[in-house]
Parts: sequence; C-alpha cells; structure tokens
Amino acid sequence: MVDSDPLGGTVRRTVLPSGLRVLTEAIPTMRSVSFGIWVAVGSRDETGPQSGVSHFLEHLLFKGTRKRSALDISAAIEAVGGETNAFTTKEYTCYYARVLDQDLPLAIDVMCDLVADSVLAAADVETERGVILEEIAMHDDEPGDEVHDLLARAIYGDHPLGRLISGTEETISPMSRRQIQSFYRRRYTAPSIVIAAAGNLEHGEVVKLVRQALHGTVLDGEPAAPAPLRPADSRVRTNRPGSVVEHKETEQAHVVLGCPGIGRLDERRFALGVLNNVLGGGMSSRLFQEIRERRGLAYSVYSYSSQYADTGLFAVYAGCAPGKVDEVLELVRAELAEVAAHGITDAELARGKGMAKGSYVLNLEDTGSRMSRLAKGELLFGDLLPVDALLARVDQVSADEVNTLAADLLSRPMSLAVVGPFGTEDFPEAAD
Repeated sequence: MVDSDPLGGTVRRTVLPSGLRVLTEAIPTMRSVSFGIWVAVGSRDETGPQSGVSHFLEHLLFKGTRKRSALDISAAIEAVGGETNAFTTKEYTCYYARVLDQDLPLAIDVMCDLVADSVLAAADVETERGVILEEIAMHDDEPGDEVHDLLARAIYGDHPLGRLISGTEETISPMSRRQIQSFYRRRYTAPSIVIAAAGNLEHGEVVKLVRQALHGTVLDGEPAAPAPLRPADSRVRTNRPGSVVEHKETEQAHVVLGCPGIGRLDERRFALGVLNNVLGGGMSSRLFQEIRERRGLAYSVYSYSSQYADTGLFAVYAGCAPGKVDEVLELVRAELAEVAAHGITDAELARGKGMAKGSYVLNLEDTGSRMSRLAKGELLFGDLLPVDALLARVDQVSADEVNTLAADLLSRPMSLAVVGPFGTEDFPEAAD
C-alpha cells in the first residue's frame, strides 16, 4: 500500500517483472473507473526532423491492432457508454478510458491492445497525416493559443521545448511510416510505462487483467527495472530575451510576456503556486484587478507557469485591442517589478494559499483526475504525496519564500510574443 487517503481511497502499487508499473486507487463509493496508460515520451524526445512524431503516433494507435480495427476500438467502449481519448505533452503521452466499474475488464483489454500492438497501417498513416495537417492549420487560426507557442520558441529556440508538440507542415508531410514505427518500438517499452486506474476497483484484479492483456506482446518482455525519472538536461539553453511577432489581421492583439522558470522538482514550486495565484491566478489577482477591473484594458489577463524535469516557464498573457498593447505591457511590467521589489501582503499570501489548496482538492473530485494524480506522481515525481501532506506543504509556504522567489523570478529579463496586426518594427527589440 502506498497511501490511504481520507479524501479518496487506498492507493496500491505493483511493479511487473517487465518493469511496467501499475498503480490503483480504490474508491468504493464511485460507480466508474478511469484507466490510463502513461508513456514517458513526448515531443522533447524528438530530433528536429522527427518533430511531431509523438503526437502522430498518438493518433495512429487508435487506428487498429492485429485484433481490432479502428471501429472495433471505438465501438467497444462506446457500446458500454464509456469514452476514450489521448493527449501528448512535451514529456509524456497518455491514453485513457473512463467506463462503468463493471466494464473495466473491457477497457483494460482494449487500451492495452492499442498501446502494445498497433499495426500502423500505411493507409492509416496517410489518413492521419491529413488530419494532423488540418489540426496544425486550425491551431494557426487560434491566435490566443499560437502566442504561447511563440513564447516557448522565443525562450527555447530550436531546443525541443521550443518546438510545437504537433510538429509543423514541414516535418509532418515527409514523415514516413518507417520513422514512426521505429520511434514506436524504441520508445514504447515496459519500463517507461505507468498504468494508473482510479474508481471502484480491486488492485489485484487490475494487475491480473493488465498482465493478461499484455501477455505475449512486446510489453511482456524480459525482466527489467522501471525507468528512472527523466534526468535533468544540462544542455537546455535559452535565447537572449527578445520578441517574436506574428503578423495577423486580428481584431484583438494577443501578447505573452515571460521568462525561464523553475523545474517541477524544485522545492520552490509551492511558493510559485502561491505567487502565481496572487499575480494572475484569478479575478482577485493583481493583474486582473489592475488591467481589467480598474482600467478595462483587456478582457482576459492571467499568469501561468509550466514546469519540466529541469526547467520551466513563467508568463503573463493578455488579450486586448491592438491600440492598447503598449499600455497593457507597461502595466504588466510595472506590476511584476512592484512585486519583485516589495513582495506580497499577508492578506495576499493567505488568499494565494487558499486558492492553491482549494484547487488541489477540487481537482480530485472525479476518477479521471485521481487517475492522473497517481500516474504523474509516479512518472514525474517518483513519489505520491498524500493529499493531506500536499495541503500541509502549501500551508508551510511563508511570505519570505514567496518574496524571495518573486525577487529572483520577476526581475529576470522577459521575452515577448505577440500575435496581431503588427510588424517587428512595432517592437524595437523584436527578433526574426
């Protein structure tokens, strides 16, 4: 047993001989189960010419195995009222299903089959290539999303953390089935996979069903130890601060100001959560109050942070009329400088901690988020912090911790990403 959580259920962990890990959280009061297969591979594991292969593969695994066609996969789960989906990030890929508790054996069999034994048929590669190119084009039509990718590129350049998870038309169009197949077999190995399930289940039964579903597949290989946590990469370099401008004739300008942040194992991450809440984490935040409520300059304004194994990103986004960009940026910079120089108040500290704790708990109100918590704890942190311990750690965050972090983080030179009716000449520090 790993943990017995009064807010949920009993967590158990089993390591199969192959190195694949199975974690479950038994919540007898639920009538559903969420089942996920998490693979420790994402877009940062790709070379430049491979950019987008993890996401391409995610699409293809649903297209058929030696036992099931694409229709068989979707129909099997939908016939019992369940749902399946998947997503790719920069450091991992997840395939999941949510079903009634009685249908968990079916979900395990289907999901294990598609992850372990996809055929990657040539015709399906061509079909999904077209789908992904449409997805990339659709993303380009969403400036509010595109601007965040521009900021990552401005900060990380051609490092994989600076590239699009989806890849680009230039990398997806020539990508061959052979390249995808090679990536699949090299990267989808048992030691790099975590299976997590949460809901009305019995741990031993889940382990038995997983072993049956994977028997005879490539994920039922030689004995091995689980893969270690992703190592910190000392080669992660950041660009000199500057600006990236994407000219589009939009009615609204989208701007993001940001800098390199901290990694996910940094103990300051709890203080960062509080600081982010105070600065731009809600309607009571400093940025929202100053820029939207008092001045009416933007409809949307918020701050956010992203954390990776060895680095991170902190940023502020605003969407405003093109003619108000300079004023909005001036106010954002002034607010960041104010907090860097003078810190936050005791009332803001209490509110920021309350928001963090409430968010943690409210995000665990369904089996899907519980399942994700298990997998991320194992895959990204190497440990599952009990909910009470997590809340206690947030309570321990002091004003000094937050203010010291703010003085460091918010005084760093910032890069700027802009999407709107502008040219590089509108931002003197702009880079091509």
